[in-house]
Amino acid sequence: MNTKEVRVRFAPSPTGPLHIGGVRTALFNYLFAKKHNGTFILRIEDTDQNRYVKGAEDYIVNSLKWCNIKIDEGVGVGGKYAPYRQSERKDIYKKYAEQLINDGFAYYAFDTPDELEKMREKLKAEKSENQQYNFLSRTAMRNSLNLSQDEVEKLIESNTPHVIRLKVPENEKVEFTDLVHGKISFDSSLLDDKILFKSDGMPTYHLANVVDDYLMKISHVIRGSEWINSTPSHVLLYRFLGWENEMPEFAHMPLILKPNGKGKLSKRDGDALGFPVFPLEWTNPNTNEVSSGYRESGYFSDAFINILALLGWNPGTEQEIFSMKELTEIFSLDRIGKSGSRFDPEKAKWFNHQYLINKNNEELAFLYQEILKEKGIEVSDKLVIKVVDLIKERASFVSDFWKQSFFFFQKPTEYDPKVVKKKWKEDTSDTMKKILEVIENIEDFKSEIIEETVKNYIEKNELSFGKVLNPLRLCLVGSGKGPSLFHIAEIIGKEEVVERINNGIEKIKK
Repeated sequence: MNTKEVRVRFAPSPTGPLHIGGVRTALFNYLFAKKHNGTFILRIEDTDQNRYVKGAEDYIVNSLKWCNIKIDEGVGVGGKYAPYRQSERKDIYKKYAEQLINDGFAYYAFDTPDELEKMREKLKAEKSENQQYNFLSRTAMRNSLNLSQDEVEKLIESNTPHVIRLKVPENEKVEFTDLVHGKISFDSSLLDDKILFKSDGMPTYHLANVVDDYLMKISHVIRGSEWINSTPSHVLLYRFLGWENEMPEFAHMPLILKPNGKGKLSKRDGDALGFPVFPLEWTNPNTNEVSSGYRESGYFSDAFINILALLGWNPGTEQEIFSMKELTEIFSLDRIGKSGSRFDPEKAKWFNHQYLINKNNEELAFLYQEILKEKGIEVSDKLVIKVVDLIKERASFVSDFWKQSFFFFQKPTEYDPKVVKKKWKEDTSDTMKKILEVIENIEDFKSEIIEETVKNYIEKNELSFGKVLNPLRLCLVGSGKGPSLFHIAEIIGKEEVVERINNGIEKIKK
């Protein structure tokens, strides 16, 4: 690895909500920086003003905050290389674009949209394998390579719309070493002359990110594999600008794939299969369409981070649960895989379950109290802590708690007909009346004493456990589900148990 100071950047575009693939990019950059005592930078690449979406930048910052990915330098924090929004740096890029033109590595192109379309149609008709603006097609286009200096100056002075394009050399190998994929080589003849500066006076991603990475002394560029095909153009820019020796090392991460493994994971997949693809809930400012988020769906931020860390990165052991601290200690780029990583929504729930059951009952009770208050239920924290301790093994989310424990807070109003049909016999009411007498005589109403007393009665009277315990659960819960029957009895208390048994005897009919 490069021995210079580690400086990495997460550089999203504020064109909408941050996809989980973007969060993973931020996470891998962050872990790499922390592992090597480096700096994690947030830079906003907002050069495409046509696609700018109001609120997207705040969403990005809030998402990183929720994920506990701390920004060392950049937007919202500042630093010696400010500003960190590319829209505030456009004068910087213009200077380098002109330098490339003066050195013969870029040129002005005045082609209209119609002329560009005609070029593509002509190449299509000729069945050309390379239907793009490149070393061949540029010779027939309206650009400064084919026009006189005088013509170019007149066109610029008259404000004729134009762009600045990279002049890609012909028949040359452009090579770089990727820290994930190894040595990668491109034939320059297959590359297009990418636009570096648009007609609106803004740079494109290709120029702006190279200039910023150089000026901000970025040591490693860790990004998605969709950028591999753009990298040779970036390598050429480093060379043409005289920065070849300062070029960062590249590491391209694999795609996050759909649950079926076919293609890149998208919002449409999440909508179709019922899981989020964004960290936080997002409301589209133009349509008011609401997209679900992991936070609002009940995921813990540390579970979410754990999920993302193992999408495309392998710790080399069987361990699956990692804290951020542990991830920081063991993360390495050489354990990032080359092929895409399939997203499994069920595995994501499993991760959240693991984090839930390992959280302390007080924290979970605090979260559950919010749900109970919304339902108009006011009970002590002590009671809720006891309930949470009993049910958390059965839940993946705090929002599951109510379904698993509503019977602690309200009497059954109906009884599961399937359980009634199967478990409530003609003599069950008489059996329950006798159990009621047994329970009423228990003075120390603790679960172990209740259990011992009831089971002694069953054995003494040569009854089956199912004949007594199944109908008793039905009376207390209203169904055949729930945690330990005797723990339920202790928590709701003797008076409530007696009342529920009486209600069951009265209301359950065969």
